[in-house]
Amino acid sequence: MAGAERSARWRAAAGRLAAGSALLTAVAFLPWLSGTDPALTVLRARSADQAPTADQLAAVRAQLGLDQGPLPHLVHWLGGLPRGDAGTSWVSGAPVLPQVVNALGVSVTLMLATLVVTIAVAALISARTLYLGSRRRLRDHGSGTAAASLAALPKFLLASLLATVFGVWLGWFPPGGWTGPASMVLPALALGVPSGAVIGGLLDHALPATFGEPWVRTWQAAGYPPGRLVRPALRRALAGVLPQLVPSVVSLVGGAVAVEKVFNIPGLGRLALDAALAQDLPPLQTATLLLALLGIAAGLLVKALRGLLIGPALRDGGLAAPPPPALGRRRSTGWVLGGCAVVLLTVGVAGLLRDPSQVDTAARLLPPSAAHPLGTDALGRDMLARLGHGALRTAGVALAVTAASTVIGVLLGMAGPAGEGLTEVLSTLPAVLAGLLTTAVTGPSAWGAACAVCLVGWTPYAAQTAALLEQERATGYLHASISFGAGPVHLLRHHLLPAVLPAVVRNAVLRLPTTILVLASLGFLGLGDPPPTPEWGRLLAENQPYLELAPWTTLGPACALVLLSVLAAAGSPAHWTARRQARFPAGVRRAT
Repeated sequence: MAGAERSARWRAAAGRLAAGSALLTAVAFLPWLSGTDPALTVLRARSADQAPTADQLAAVRAQLGLDQGPLPHLVHWLGGLPRGDAGTSWVSGAPVLPQVVNALGVSVTLMLATLVVTIAVAALISARTLYLGSRRRLRDHGSGTAAASLAALPKFLLASLLATVFGVWLGWFPPGGWTGPASMVLPALALGVPSGAVIGGLLDHALPATFGEPWVRTWQAAGYPPGRLVRPALRRALAGVLPQLVPSVVSLVGGAVAVEKVFNIPGLGRLALDAALAQDLPPLQTATLLLALLGIAAGLLVKALRGLLIGPALRDGGLAAPPPPALGRRRSTGWVLGGCAVVLLTVGVAGLLRDPSQVDTAARLLPPSAAHPLGTDALGRDMLARLGHGALRTAGVALAVTAASTVIGVLLGMAGPAGEGLTEVLSTLPAVLAGLLTTAVTGPSAWGAACAVCLVGWTPYAAQTAALLEQERATGYLHASISFGAGPVHLLRHHLLPAVLPAVVRNAVLRLPTTILVLASLGFLGLGDPPPTPEWGRLLAENQPYLELAPWTTLGPACALVLLSVLAAAGSPAHWTARRQARFPAGVRRAT
């Protein structure tokens, strides 16, 4: 057993080293892959108003040693790290390490504040299920409408709304900058509320399975009060959700670029994006290395915390985790499902009958009326038309990306320690940086942006799959199946996949709005479909500056995004839970 554990640790370490090396090498090649002269990009970043001459470009190449190629730069940069030298910025000429460390401190502080908000929101969402389950009054999983609605809130739009209302109108908190503890409140809310909704939705989905386990029924039969069940049940359910909580919050260190821009926060994500756009390699490489190290630290922390929550069960095979009960769907869920579908279908059909590209400068930013039911944008284009024409494209691409990311995540989550190391390294990589790397090879396109999101979007599903498989392999009924002669294919089909897929699909459904918005942000930066493509996320990004002046320009796309998320959550395949329960005879569950 000790030898197997040691071998697994070595494979995980090798996976981390390989993934980190590949990532840093890819970043080192970015200026040369982009198709643009690195000297030209650096010179324009230094002095955008001047037209560069051939002599100036030659001087920049000689100064930076660009003729040597990317590998000598990477080796030289790595050689300086042990001495605390991360190089100097190609644009400003200032030492890189102090500015990166300062940005990291800001981002980590914001991350900790976001963690508090995330935990609070997740607790509020799952409190009802925890209360009813401990009192044996749980009748269904619930539709997850609240979690899906909050998870669908665009972070940058929520940030703009909070800054306008609580920063400008009411003056309760600073609307921007980084001047003290009060500056953390609004950004933490903008980042923590959607993240907490995702975690809360996953926990709310896991708690019914926990309250259906034999030990709960035994405790209840022994006369334990309901309050005595809350702590162990929560501890049991958190073991499967924890791999999503810590990496999701840590990934905000580099992935909160949009919110950092709204509040003018000098964080690490913003620094990495600015360096990538300017092809300023030393700060970009240093920020990428710190993000990878943060991901590894988060993975090790999750592993340690899960060991504390579960105890010796994973080591000794004593974890009892029978299938969750097959709970019926409430009638109200069907009404929610039908209502969302009708509204989205009506908007789509009505919008398809209008021209989304017709520009009327005399009708700029008109409020909703009979002629324009959802108003017009800054160019006088009909918002209903753009919303309807973008519905199929938005939903189709987002669903395809989510499905691909889920499949990749499940496969890599089943790969063992090597996949674990790869997941940790890439979990904190900003999608924008992945988009720059992908676009450098494929060029700006919708599918290039989709590939960029897939490049980093699989990590939450891989972490969740690995955690659930670890728990499932320690169960008594799995050992009983093996003793009855079950082979790997039978275990995978009848035990492991049914234990993993429902929770992973639920996670994917809750993250669907995030996928839509990440795709939109890549397009907004010129890494995806160019304007004037009528795509929901792009509509939000384009109309964000007019949130205070013309709120209807963002209200339509935001509501459509929420309705799509609720529709997906309410229609998620809950019948898989019943199928899984049917595969385990009651006598076998009692025996194990």
